[in-house]
Amino acid sequence: MSDSVRGVVINLNAYGATVRLDTGELASAPAGDVEAHRGQYERSFAQRKSMGFVQHPGRRPMVTLAPQIAEPELDERLAEFFKSTSDWENDASGVPAHERHFLQKKKRAER
Repeated sequence: MSDSVRGVVINLNAYGATVRLDTGELASAPAGDVEAHRGQYERSFAQRKSMGFVQHPGRRPMVTLAPQIAEPELDERLAEFFKSTSDWENDASGVPAHERHFLQKKKRAER
């Protein structure tokens, strides 16, 4: 069974990478995974950026980069939907719903 964990790359070398997990534990990443995702590993190493990993069971902690979902078509459809619903927030007066709600509560409190 594999677990999802977060960590930061603290060392890159020819044999893979060393990752410090959020739990404080050190884990190794195999060279094949590092080569397949070299840019992401280097960014995490240079910027100390936390990334998602999959921890594999074994005697020593070993991790591989968690799969990233990239669906540009879905992103475009979501953007179109949010653009089409942006006018739902405002009524004819142009006041956002959260402000209308606050003003109604304020008027009730004054009464």
